[in-house]
Amino acid sequence: MRTSPALRAAALAATVTVLIPLAGCADGGDKDATDRSTSPPRAANAATGSPSGLASQKLTWKKCPAPSQAQGGGKAPSPLPGGAAWECTSMKVPLDYAKPDGDTIELALIRAKAINRKKRIGSLVFNFGGPGGSGVATLPAFGTQYDKLRARYDLVSFDPRGVGNSDGVECETDKQLDARYQEDGTPDDAAEEKAFVKDTKDYAAACEKRSGEQLPFVGTTDAARDMDLMRQVLGDDRLHYFGISYGTELGGVYAHLFPKNVGRSVLDAVVDPTEDAEQSSLGQAKGFQLALDNFAKDCADRGDACKLPGSTPKEIEQGIVDLQDRLEKKPVKGIGARKLTQTQATTGIAAALYSKETWPLLEQGVDEADGGNGSLLLALADSLNGRSEDGRYDNSAAAYTAISCADSRERFTLEQTKAKLPAFREASPVFGDYLGWGLMGCTDWPVKGAWKTPDVSAPGSAPVLVIGNTGDPATPYAGAKAMAEKLGKGVGVEMTYKGQGHGAYNSGDACVQKAVGGYLLDGKVPADGTVCG
Repeated sequence: MRTSPALRAAALAATVTVLIPLAGCADGGDKDATDRSTSPPRAANAATGSPSGLASQKLTWKKCPAPSQAQGGGKAPSPLPGGAAWECTSMKVPLDYAKPDGDTIELALIRAKAINRKKRIGSLVFNFGGPGGSGVATLPAFGTQYDKLRARYDLVSFDPRGVGNSDGVECETDKQLDARYQEDGTPDDAAEEKAFVKDTKDYAAACEKRSGEQLPFVGTTDAARDMDLMRQVLGDDRLHYFGISYGTELGGVYAHLFPKNVGRSVLDAVVDPTEDAEQSSLGQAKGFQLALDNFAKDCADRGDACKLPGSTPKEIEQGIVDLQDRLEKKPVKGIGARKLTQTQATTGIAAALYSKETWPLLEQGVDEADGGNGSLLLALADSLNGRSEDGRYDNSAAAYTAISCADSRERFTLEQTKAKLPAFREASPVFGDYLGWGLMGCTDWPVKGAWKTPDVSAPGSAPVLVIGNTGDPATPYAGAKAMAEKLGKGVGVEMTYKGQGHGAYNSGDACVQKAVGGYLLDGKVPADGTVCG
């Protein structure tokens, strides 16, 4: 089953989602769980020095090769309209900013040069989210969607530290990951709980064994410092930035650390900086349920044209719940020797809710799974889990866990997790259990986290355009208002898009793109409270 490139791009740009099984870092853990860490905590704003010499390094740009397996594999990026080529390079950054003249690592970068060189503003740096998504692979995957912005900017993206070709974190082998994703992510009895806890512990141990030295240095604060060094190396006085999903959290942290260096900045599909990990996961349960409600309503409104049983949204959703229950007892044929389990079906359903364009795949996948063929839902799950058709995985899941657990200091025990499940089930009968159990993703992690919630206050910063989508499943709409408020008065400029899917700019909405283009290209800040859609 071939996965849609658009869906793969959406998966790469996914939010801080715990829909990667067992990968979610969570909130509310006890002191004993945290103190089992084998590495010392690192404060989010640890004292750091400027890396002498690195800011003046010269980059050698060359034709981009095909993405590595860690980046997701595939073919080398095709030229842009007019024949413009994608160029790639690497940049040295300190492993530990507290030791700026110590060991270095290399970050992978990609760019497409601005069309109008005479009116070029500078570089526009993108982060597409995850955390764990390869910017080097994702930026070309969106093709010409940012061509209007390329009129005056070099479009630049990168693999953040720990991701893809930037000293990518490694945990389990492809064979181990295949087995892991076949495990039950929503245990129902003591035996399944024991297996779940063991799997979580084994995964953390594998990450420590293969990538232990870098795990303390992959957090969002380190990535923000990398971006400021990148700004200097690219020759820009200020950082012009486009952050999507988790990229909005990274952008907010950057603005807090370097408010005077913020240029024209857009945050789209906004992570709520006021929510701890439990609140964020619960918000996602509600967000994905809302997206499923909208899908079911659309299906019901089409009457007999909808393949799914039921004449009302409630009946259609109940059919999906019933399918999950049947798969829990008896998985169906998937792809090759792999079965479609309840957990993989839930992941596949979520993957298709990232964009309204993939709703038809969700409808077809559920219909086929009802008939005993789970290949499409499993292919959708693979897209979100970073598995290619040849059975190899990128490092997005490992990087997601490593970055999330380096950020979040909270760790849940089994008992605490079970106590939270009723609230998650009430929030979503389809996604609640899965997201609730995902709270244990950082349990037994070998590195302590930096914060409960990130500080994004940025007094003195240039205006930051913050866009929320009312139908966003992964980063619920309320996050945009919270981010704008926390950035501070005169900094956060809130904008609303009334639509479906994850993000606003890539929806193609003319109003959104005009507002974003007006700010990034011409410096015209939209009025606070602007509504599109």
